[in-house]
Amino acid sequence: MEFHGNGNSAEAAPIFAETHLNCIDLSSPYIHKSVSLLKQACLDCGFFYVINHGISQEFMDEVFAQSKMFFDLPLSEKMKLLRNEKHRGYTPILDELLDPEHQVHDDPLIVYHLAVGDYKEGYYIGVEVPEDDPEAAKPFNGPNVWPASDILPGWRETMEKYHSEALEVARAVARIIALALDLDANFFDKPEMLGTPIAVLRLLHYEGHVSDISKGIYGAGAHSDYGLITLLATDDVVGLQICKDKDSKPQKWEYVPPLKGAFIVNLGDMLERWSNCVFKLHSLWSRVMTVLLSVYQHASRKKTLPIRCGAYLSQRYIDTHADLSTYKKV
Repeated sequence: MEFHGNGNSAEAAPIFAETHLNCIDLSSPYIHKSVSLLKQACLDCGFFYVINHGISQEFMDEVFAQSKMFFDLPLSEKMKLLRNEKHRGYTPILDELLDPEHQVHDDPLIVYHLAVGDYKEGYYIGVEVPEDDPEAAKPFNGPNVWPASDILPGWRETMEKYHSEALEVARAVARIIALALDLDANFFDKPEMLGTPIAVLRLLHYEGHVSDISKGIYGAGAHSDYGLITLLATDDVVGLQICKDKDSKPQKWEYVPPLKGAFIVNLGDMLERWSNCVFKLHSLWSRVMTVLLSVYQHASRKKTLPIRCGAYLSQRYIDTHADLSTYKKV
């Protein structure tokens, strides 16, 4: 689950084509049509819209407003909530580096390129697990980090409600994915999957630093997401781009236009592994340009090695985030 908000900029964006995505209506009684649309989208580019998902527009607007209130706080206040080892809390600008090959800056004082992270800041919220609970020892489990209620009253309650409601949307989408893989609709509801999930809500703010491909400056570098699926709620600022064939020369990047009231959904690395590459991500890469267990196909052999979700996600987060030791403790 990700939640995007942009800063403002008067500078014009580079011209890219817009892509067309399938739109899946979760309120539709025609489940076979939804399965067909989803399967087509998964085999094509791995992105699609979800509408009529049950979260009201009024509440979505409130979540955006509360998110803005946090990112409007002074940096000194936000740094008091710096993310911890369980990936709960605040991530500063440049903390995450998704595409080190292309996110490089020339430094005139030295003779080599410097890899520079994404021009975005974020906030991680996961499933709340008390510190004295044995489950808290697992990766991505534990208590969340919350702003003080006197600084942001009602903020925690809003985000906990949104996390819970978005997780139900994810479960609904996962049931359609299961049917598209010729599995039982409730396959992903098992306790070891979405029954007790690693479900992360991440608020993201692109602070208005204009992206410049020639200088390696991106709101978010090219990447594929790590988990099962991502639900992306955006404002009305165009920024998300996808490349349907990352191996093409040159790569063709297309904007994904925002759709009011919809989630943009994209597949993650774990679904590729769990589907035994039925839903492959060779064509799935995304980036943001700021302006202003086993689910194997019935096949003769497995195409990926077994791996637990927690282990895989932990390694990917280590690979792409700054070491916490680089931040001075206040």
